[in-house]
Amino acid sequence: MPSIHVTTFIAAPIERVFDLSRHIGLHKISQQDNNEEAVGGVTSGLIKQGEYVTWKAKHLFKTRFMTVKITEMTSPDYFEDVMEKGDFVSYAHKHHFKAVNNGTIMIDKVEFEAPYGSVGKLFSRIYLTGYMKLLIEKRNNTIREYAESTKWQALL
Repeated sequence: MPSIHVTTFIAAPIERVFDLSRHIGLHKISQQDNNEEAVGGVTSGLIKQGEYVTWKAKHLFKTRFMTVKITEMTSPDYFEDVMEKGDFVSYAHKHHFKAVNNGTIMIDKVEFEAPYGSVGKLFSRIYLTGYMKLLIEKRNNTIREYAESTKWQALL
């Protein structure tokens, strides 16, 4: 099963980074190039444990829908979202946060399985894993931009 591991340093308090990471509107901003929008479940503000969101976005030349549920949350250190419905066979994204002297270390761990058996595995290895890693890095750069400036005040 493919996995992605991204570590991001953000010069801001852990509580701010944690909340921005689960903010529906900020996620939408970070993925605006894909016209991503929340169309079901929690569609604005902060998502909490037990809640779900359905995302609609254009990826790989097709409009796709993916519903994820926040299955675990320990504020401000950790939360996990797991796909309930979507194109993947399975998808789980673990978000870890660690306070350090000058900010927060955010660690994203994603495990997923593409459909279509061995063809899907090959596609994941050649393209999909890198594509998804770039999406996470883009999201994290947006979180950093908001957390390290005064922009976060408009959201939280």
